[in-house]
Amino acid sequence: MGISPDQSPELGAIKLHFRDSKGQLIKTVEANEGDDILSIAHEHDIDLEGACEGSVACSTCHVVLSPEHYDLLPEPEDDENDMLDMAFGLSETSRLGCQVRLTRELDGMTATLPAATRNMFVDGKKPTRH
Repeated sequence: MGISPDQSPELGAIKLHFRDSKGQLIKTVEANEGDDILSIAHEHDIDLEGACEGSVACSTCHVVLSPEHYDLLPEPEDDENDMLDMAFGLSETSRLGCQVRLTRELDGMTATLPAATRNMFVDGKKPTRH
């Protein structure tokens, strides 16, 4: 008797694809439900800055999401929208990576990194993981 999909050892894994600004695949990673895109990027050495370390005080973790997955997310809060207004390369499916928590429905989502970021929070400081 085979293993049903509900019994798969990969049950908790959610696939997330990272692409560069030209659309080239950087890396596909597996994450857990509840993880945010910024933390996942840092965990897998993907160059998503996050200068304010997820406090919604900058736009350096700006990502452009696949439209079909963007529509599954709750609307951004006002503070996220304020920071997105300062993001480089803003699009209709832009979000701050620190504010997007993965759910099962987001399995297979693509997060595309913009060509540049505007860092008005910290000049030249690379954040360190806590």
